[in-house]
Amino acid sequence: MLDRVLEHNPGESAAGRYRTSCSTQYIPQSFLLEILAQLSGIAAAMMEGEGGFLAAVDHAKFGRLPEPGDTFEVSARIVKSFGRLCLVQGTVTVGDEELLNANLTLGVGRL
Repeated sequence: MLDRVLEHNPGESAAGRYRTSCSTQYIPQSFLLEILAQLSGIAAAMMEGEGGFLAAVDHAKFGRLPEPGDTFEVSARIVKSFGRLCLVQGTVTVGDEELLNANLTLGVGRL
């Protein structure tokens, strides 16, 4: 889903971008969680080919609804790792507006 990964520091952080189409009629807020989870997996993966899964979403705070034509700037930072699990803090913004701020728990590694 992400259009572009702008920054990638394996095991530490990542930043990316997604542009919505002007012809898109409706963008659910759950879509924001999906693109944040995708970028979080990229940030958490330490080796090529590692799989992963979203284990939990905590403290998700949503701002305004996404609109057609929005460009989402997505950032994910690994807060801590414990075994195969990673706690990730992430945001999705449009300009200076925060559309999502959430903590995700990911399971990472060969499945």
